[in-house]
Amino acid sequence: MSEEYASCWVHQDCHVADEQKAALKRAAGVSGGKDECQVRLKGKERDYWIGTHIGMLGGYGFQGQVTAGDGSDKQGKIGAGYNNLRGKKKKQQCKVRREEEGSRSNWPELAAFLLALRDMLIEEPLLYLFDNQSLLNAVNRWIGEGGKAMLVGAPDADILVAAIEILRNRIAAGTATFLVKMKEHQGEPASEGADNLVDKAISDPKVGKKWF
Repeated sequence: MSEEYASCWVHQDCHVADEQKAALKRAAGVSGGKDECQVRLKGKERDYWIGTHIGMLGGYGFQGQVTAGDGSDKQGKIGAGYNNLRGKKKKQQCKVRREEEGSRSNWPELAAFLLALRDMLIEEPLLYLFDNQSLLNAVNRWIGEGGKAMLVGAPDADILVAAIEILRNRIAAGTATFLVKMKEHQGEPASEGADNLVDKAISDPKVGKKWF
């Protein structure tokens, strides 16, 4: 990391010793892959995590499952995955369809969302985090439209109908489902974990494909 692109902010009354400055500088200079951050909500680290983007949205205090999903289309290869921060820290990834079928802009994100929904118990409240506005636009259009709404001819109807069926079952059970768009590239463990899963789904030939 170049010092030109790094900064460290502290309270105006905080004194930072030279040894601490040197330790921060050494840490900033370490090269390698993505950080594998661990969320710790006890002790000194709690203040940090509560002040992050997800923390300020109430994600770390949410009484239910907190899951981040992501999808990507790279050179015709589509991958999707989700990463759960709670309980057994469930995660899942897959390739989406066959490359020869082509792609649509919403397929990757919708596939990740559907993977997460299918792996959650109906009675579990869910906070689903994502970084692509297209998912919210695609799902929001069909929620609360009543029995006359039809998906015939709608883009991505095959994936949407499965996701909406689960959402309606959750609504009927009185279970809350929140979709929250995050800022991209914030270094949040949930979203970074989902991003890693997607990259592996696309590049690893051992990861299986799913048809939704």
